[in-house]
Amino acid sequence: MNTPARYSGIAIALHWLIALAVVSAFTLGIYMHDLPLSPHKLKLYSYHKWIGITVLGLMLARIGWRISHIPPPPLEMPEWQRSAVQAVHLGLYLLLLVVPLSGWLMSSALGFKVVWMGLVPLPDLIAKNKELGEILKEVHKSLDFVLLGLLTVHIAAALKHHFVDRDGTLQRMLPSFSRKSQ
Repeated sequence: MNTPARYSGIAIALHWLIALAVVSAFTLGIYMHDLPLSPHKLKLYSYHKWIGITVLGLMLARIGWRISHIPPPPLEMPEWQRSAVQAVHLGLYLLLLVVPLSGWLMSSALGFKVVWMGLVPLPDLIAKNKELGEILKEVHKSLDFVLLGLLTVHIAAALKHHFVDRDGTLQRMLPSFSRKSQ
């Protein structure tokens, strides 16, 4: 359960699993982009797709959890900050859904199957269309960098609250391993 001081263990776990997956997918995407075509590069693309589909699934779970569980009340802050927090969180939620979907659409349009974890073939979302696939590739890449920008703002704000304001914002989303705080 969420408490006034903390998010629930499930909300915290989903937050950090998604964060780890996004950092992994972005790092892998940057690394593999300029590699020459090889079996190694194709394997990395598969891993990148697996991570993206996992992020999509985790985000759907997170949204379901968020809808069914009231979050802790926001800490005291100026109204402009509260508005900025809401805008950044909304942008993150949207992009964490749209970026994986844009990758899936791109793969479909370029004629590359998405097979989650090498086990579950996912349906193509659109018919093969090379021109559209190239456009979707640019859309996917652009959205990745917008997501990176919002994540940078989110992380900077969390660190500012922790080290400058010392207001407990970051502690509400950090895992707690003691039984007392559960």
